[in-house]
Amino acid sequence: MSTMMKPSQNVLTNEQSDFIHYWNDRLEHQSPEQIIAWAVETFSPKLSMGTALGISGSLILSMLAEMKLHVDVFNIDTGYQFPETLDVIARIHEKYGIEIRMETAETTVEEFERIHGGALHQIDSNRCCQERKIRVLERLAPRYTAWISGLRRDQGPTRLRTPVVGWDSRFGLFKIAPLALWTGEMVWNRIVNESIPYNALFDQGYTSIGCAPCTRPTLPGESERAGRWSGQLKTECGLHHVNQSITNAGL
Repeated sequence: MSTMMKPSQNVLTNEQSDFIHYWNDRLEHQSPEQIIAWAVETFSPKLSMGTALGISGSLILSMLAEMKLHVDVFNIDTGYQFPETLDVIARIHEKYGIEIRMETAETTVEEFERIHGGALHQIDSNRCCQERKIRVLERLAPRYTAWISGLRRDQGPTRLRTPVVGWDSRFGLFKIAPLALWTGEMVWNRIVNESIPYNALFDQGYTSIGCAPCTRPTLPGESERAGRWSGQLKTECGLHHVNQSITNAGL
């Protein structure tokens, strides 16, 4: 069990900053399985994994199952998720026995839309994400010291400098990205070769999947996250901010 404690007030000490840079250097070219094993050894039982069940999330869950490692896994259910997302959660559980805990906002969708006079995502998607996603993770974050994410550098310009080990000052958590150096093609190869359950929407032209009202299939030549909040100057909901994480200076 790690002695690397969560800093108070989300501010890193010099020791903790050195810890991140030290392990980034050593884990940068390690396999995802080696990175996951290190994270479990270092941060358990205060380690979690938040997943929206994209292809990276499905792959990491299969690795955890194969390695017989336990991590507390949750999904932020905004109430606007595709049925296909809920279906893959059930199929992951059926194949691997992994329980994915559903964490919800304080209000139902019906109550939320009544409070805001309709579908808030249509007029202020940033506030909708804040209410339905960010606040949920803010509530959960104090339970943990670190969380595993499925971020990859090839997903788009906002994720190009994703570190393997980073710090998220918004939530006060160390952030581990075992697939940071992997490409989407590498992920798909493992999914196909190992028959890993994945969201059926990927067979319908989707390349990144979030809430149903704010996600569309991507067109040929578009980036992986182009179908998220289409028509808006936005490709992130706020759960992941690269500029809030310590990154490798050499990237």
